[in-house]
Amino acid sequence: MISRRASMLAAAAALTTRTGQAAEPFPSRPIRVLVGFAAGGAVDIALRTVSPLLNEFLGQPIVVDNRGGAGGNIAAEIVVRAPPDGHTLMISSPGVLIVNPVIYQTLPFNPAVDLVPIATLVDVSSALVVPADKPWRSVADLVAAARRQPGRLNWGYSGVGSTNHIAGGMLANLSGIETVAVPYRGGGPLMTDLVAGRLDFSFSTLPPALPHLEAGKLRALAVPMASRARLLPDIPTVAEAGIQGFEVSNTCGFLAPRFTPPAVIARLNAAVNSALASEALAAQLARQGLEGRPGSAADYAGFLAAERQRWLPIIAASNIQPE
Repeated sequence: MISRRASMLAAAAALTTRTGQAAEPFPSRPIRVLVGFAAGGAVDIALRTVSPLLNEFLGQPIVVDNRGGAGGNIAAEIVVRAPPDGHTLMISSPGVLIVNPVIYQTLPFNPAVDLVPIATLVDVSSALVVPADKPWRSVADLVAAARRQPGRLNWGYSGVGSTNHIAGGMLANLSGIETVAVPYRGGGPLMTDLVAGRLDFSFSTLPPALPHLEAGKLRALAVPMASRARLLPDIPTVAEAGIQGFEVSNTCGFLAPRFTPPAVIARLNAAVNSALASEALAAQLARQGLEGRPGSAADYAGFLAAERQRWLPIIAASNIQPE
């Protein structure tokens, strides 16, 4: 009886300890957020813009950790293997979550299973841009030049499977041109080479491109979305410019490792939505070509499921190859 009673007391003590750990207030330390690309791209800029408000609402600092390479897979795998306690997260665009599982045959994780949606953050506007000293003034000019010089024009993309990678592949596929694609580890390094004239064109997200467009160092020819960008109202969509069926959208959001407790997901979601409710933040995002997209974790999960179905034929037609 003594032995049995001792066992029961030990079990109760263990349960109390586990319960106490589970009930520990979240967050209890800084939150590390992985970005799958080099600093200076749209996802990185969006995160750094919203981080001060997240710090305020969560009571802990947000630590941005840029881990470029393999189209964002390096960062994603770090998060997948992290403890599911909400202190290691990822912010991602559709490439890592939707494109990479299709083009990487030996991906060691499944984003649809191993990463749990927390909240969408922003919709990102983008544009087809060329250095200002290039002669092309329209999509038709660019396509005509590429047809005259097959395999001579080059363009950059910020990681395999990124939305600008898909857009470049779609342009080649739908217009029948042959160009040279150059991979980068993020929108920042890509922009440096584009402004310097080492690239002929790129589909760039607006946050890194806007300062150079405003300074006259780049020229926008079209936007790849379904409608014109708010900050570039005079620039046509690619479809309006003559290439029908062209639409590439870009939404980024937060994700956590599988098995992260629902209460933690809810706390993080509330913090993101509270930040997006700020009029000052909305204005700051808008100036960079970003639009806040509040919603529940279930909303984000539903969005990703629908996007997977929409993007599969686009990915196949774009002939995207892994690094």
